[in-house]
Amino acid sequence: MVSKTGSNQQEFDRAQKVLVGGVNSAVRAFRAVGGTPRFIARSEGAYLWDVEGNRYVDYLGSWGPMIVGHSHPLVLERVRDAAGRGLSYGAPNVMETELAERICSLFSHVERVRFTSSGTEAAMSALRLARGFTGRTKILKFEGCYHGTADSLLVKAGSGALAFGQPSSAGVPEDLARHTLVAQFNDLASVKALFDAHPGQIACVMIEPAAGNMNLILPQKGFLEGLRALCSADGSLLIFDEVMTGFRVALGGMQQVSGVVPDMTAFGKVIGGGMPVGAIGGPAAVMEMMAPLGPVYQAGTLSGNPIAMAAGLATLELISVPGFYDPVVARLGRLIAGLREAAQAAGVPFSAQQLGTMAGIYMMPKVPQSFAEVMTQDVERFKRFYHRMLEAGVYFPPSPVEAFFFSSVHGDAEVDFTLEQARIAFRDL
Repeated sequence: MVSKTGSNQQEFDRAQKVLVGGVNSAVRAFRAVGGTPRFIARSEGAYLWDVEGNRYVDYLGSWGPMIVGHSHPLVLERVRDAAGRGLSYGAPNVMETELAERICSLFSHVERVRFTSSGTEAAMSALRLARGFTGRTKILKFEGCYHGTADSLLVKAGSGALAFGQPSSAGVPEDLARHTLVAQFNDLASVKALFDAHPGQIACVMIEPAAGNMNLILPQKGFLEGLRALCSADGSLLIFDEVMTGFRVALGGMQQVSGVVPDMTAFGKVIGGGMPVGAIGGPAAVMEMMAPLGPVYQAGTLSGNPIAMAAGLATLELISVPGFYDPVVARLGRLIAGLREAAQAAGVPFSAQQLGTMAGIYMMPKVPQSFAEVMTQDVERFKRFYHRMLEAGVYFPPSPVEAFFFSSVHGDAEVDFTLEQARIAFRDL
């Protein structure tokens, strides 16, 4: 039970006295949209309630995990049962094996799994493993793709697409960043040029196979296939970061959608059902380079936490029911079509698209294909739209460069309400 607190502004003022920026993850501070963050008191189904008692249709979904909605009865039952047996063991538990078995059964290349406590840990550990397995130092990533806050990955392009990466965060040494090469999403030529310039030196290519951290950007036809071919020819590992897309765009993730099989995959979000979790999966020959079988060290006190495993197993059980995705995808499709129609009727330059149960909206007439393109949208108009929708009770991610998420408990009533408010919002823009 959450005790009554102050207003959102009062709570934000209070938080800023003890938390850096008043938040524990930067985007929550609303700097990208302005205004006061909503301090959430509780969640259920498709809704969030803030400390003032305001209710919101939630399209944030805790940034992706809540594919069956908040506080699903089965997930809560399994979590309560697991909690009753202990919160953490620091020792093996059977649920780790069960969840790993489920992941292996859904992804053809995954023969071994290592759990972590976050997506950041999973991506960071996958890089270390790729370097240890190949004996190479350099890694290749894409501008606009986000893989967590590991130093090697907090790098974006320098003055040119083919330049060595420059740190995009203070505290990242340039000497470390120089080992990170940065290419352009959907530009296979930029990737090939880097391979040509550094033959036999690139340990891995890491990519969000459908980018969700520069809003939703889909791979163009042949792009992922081209990455697979380049990596295979050079002896580099292809790593899919499916922390966001895994189980979201389809039960088998982007690998099912695209037909492209990577060498390793980073998982997170949905596999924890809302609890902190991450995982790396891949062939035994690669994964068994990791301790205790190999020389690549990786460990975590709370990895495989029984509460997280219970929530993840329950969530995968629910989404594995035949036919789970079809109605969810269809309702999201109706929302996307309705948003386009509302914007067109109001004469607002706008575009939108979906991939499975995630989607993107853009204040620009055409769907963007790259980080550079998405950054040309009308950000000020997005801010106005965002706050008009928030005030009306619709919670989209507080940033113009973030995808949004749909769940199985977003029904026709939630879609209708959102479209009704969007028609008003677009007219006001």
